This record gives sequence, structure tokens and C-alpha cells, in this order.
Amino acid sequence: MHGEIDQFDRKILDALSDDGRMSITDLSARVGLSKTPCQLRLKRLVSEGYIDGFKAVINPSKMGLEHIVFVEVKLTDTREPALEEFNEGVKKIKEIEECHMIAGRFDYLLKVRTRDIRKYRQVLGDKLSTLPFVASTSTNVVMEAIKESNNIL
Repeated sequence: MHGEIDQFDRKILDALSDDGRMSITDLSARVGLSKTPCQLRLKRLVSEGYIDGFKAVINPSKMGLEHIVFVEVKLTDTREPALEEFNEGVKKIKEIEECHMIAGRFDYLLKVRTRDIRKYRQVLGDKLSTLPFVASTSTNVVMEAIKESNNIL
């Protein structure tokens, strides 16, 4: 069972979402706690699942991956075994950054990132369209990304 988080825990989460490489000394100064209590709270936040992990955030532009599309996917079957099979297939496609099951006129919304429209067309034909139970897809090309963030606080 997870404990309650308080204002210090929220400050820790906020600070680390800005800079996950922050030292414990800097973190404790930023949140107003001494090092040991700050370190204990951080360890608890990780063990209780408030923090899923620490990773480098790669700049997609530097990697030549500026082309973003959102793909609406309609399935032929939405029973649980079909959904599970589709979900497992999605997890194997590296170009899919995000996949969300949607309540609406289509079943899934995928965020796909590639280097250009040609590469996307290849991914669509060779990978997305061959996922289990795909009836149809509709592609929405991003003209400009205004805000991208996973900072939820």
C-alpha cells in the first residue's frame, strides 16, 4: 500500500521532473530538507512507484527524428484477447512513442515519430497496418509541436 505524499514529496517530484540528475545536496536545498530525510523520502518515492525511473531525455531533432504523426486506429475486434494481442504488437514497434486506448470513434491513438514522411509511409505499410486486428488507420501529420512534456506537476 502506498503512503500519502505531502508537500515535501511533491517538491521532490517537481524538482526531479525538472532535473533528474540533481544531486541529493542540491535536491535537499531546493525542497528545504536536510540530506538524510530527503534521501529517505526519495528512496520511498521510488519504492512506492511514484518515480518509475531515471533516464536521459534524448533530443529528437538532433537524432533526425522530427516527423511526428498521430494515427487513429480502428480494430476489427475489441474483445479482450484481441486488445491484448494488439497491445503486445504495439510494444514491439520502436517508432511508436505513445499508444492510448480511446473511447470514441476509433479505438487507439498512436504517436509515431520518424525521420520523414517516406519513413513513416514504410512504417505504416510494414508495421502499423500489419498489427493484429487493424481494420483501418487515419494519419494526422503534426505541422509543429507546441508543447511536449511529461512533467505532470
